[in-house]
Amino acid sequence: MLALKIEDIKTFTAKLFLGEDFDGFLVREASIVTYNSFTIDGHVRSGFYTEEERTERGIGPLSSWKTLRPVCFFLIKGKKLPGSFSIAFELGQDKVREFLEKKELKTAPETIQGLCMNIRYEDGRLMVTTATSLGFFTLDKTIDMEWDGEVRRFLKEKEIDYTEQ
Repeated sequence: MLALKIEDIKTFTAKLFLGEDFDGFLVREASIVTYNSFTIDGHVRSGFYTEEERTERGIGPLSSWKTLRPVCFFLIKGKKLPGSFSIAFELGQDKVREFLEKKELKTAPETIQGLCMNIRYEDGRLMVTTATSLGFFTLDKTIDMEWDGEVRRFLKEKEIDYTEQ
């Protein structure tokens, strides 16, 4: 697990809520506290879409940030800062497969239950943490270290300054 403090909160939140920088991630959960507390479960409700709609639109078990971003932005926009917000992102299975191939890791994609990036803003401080969830036990931390490196690379590519905690 990696913990990163975001140095420029305004730039980060603009990229997060207004830009497309994070649109490739899926949302497991989001929580926003403004005048009320709002919680979004990113799991797509079974039966809401037909199988045909799911296939045509590429809808999986979790909603994309691209889909939920406008909703979340609507909840935080205004003259006052939100009291807090947290967003639990993870990679979809197709991107997990790409990640494993890129890093030349021999792990089967279906055994990875989550490559996660969690964002938390509270008390004027914004943190990004990483997490991995595997469907098997191992003492090997290669996947964890590679995922941490991938998140660092992603933030640098998006020109987001951070310090490691």
